[in-house]
Amino acid sequence: MDYATLALFIPACFALNMAPGPNNLLSISNATRYGFQCACLAGAGRLLAFAGMIALASAGLAVVLHTSEVLFYVIKTAGAAYLLYLAFQLWRAAPGGAVDAAAPQVSLWQLARQEFLVAAGNPKAILIFTAFLPQFVDPVQPMTMQFTVLGVLFLVLEMAAIAMYAWMGTKLRRWFAQPRGKRIFNRACAGLLASAGIGLMLSRRV
Repeated sequence: MDYATLALFIPACFALNMAPGPNNLLSISNATRYGFQCACLAGAGRLLAFAGMIALASAGLAVVLHTSEVLFYVIKTAGAAYLLYLAFQLWRAAPGGAVDAAAPQVSLWQLARQEFLVAAGNPKAILIFTAFLPQFVDPVQPMTMQFTVLGVLFLVLEMAAIAMYAWMGTKLRRWFAQPRGKRIFNRACAGLLASAGIGLMLSRRV
């Protein structure tokens, strides 16, 4: 893989990583409630889901989602329902009296599982990998190695995006230190997650 291809791929990929979405919103929300480190570590669940999607795309198995409307609908419905569930939980979350009051109530494993399920519940993410990564693959060269390099770069840039969104969350954490401010923030995030869930439900295969 030549440097010219990588020079095109990296900025385009990072723009994709930084696009606002349910997972990046989770990073902000987790950072405001549990801190920067916890939000970054929880992002491992998202990385695991994306790594699986990249493997599916490189193996050509993602074509199933293009051809099976039923499978696409099932995954999409499950993902949308989970986003709506998270939105409901966040809407009802007690703001508490201190910034760190809610931290012991949720384990890192639970937060990472949330990240994984939100990422895995979006079938369009697999289709994005199927449509995006092959644009930077040279069919003359070994395909597996190229997908591996591009996939690793995507995950590294995704880690950077997780850290940046978590950092933004820590700034919001200071602003919303009071219960009223946290309630407003929780409900704003709940509204955005619900909107993402509805948008996912209404989406179609590309």
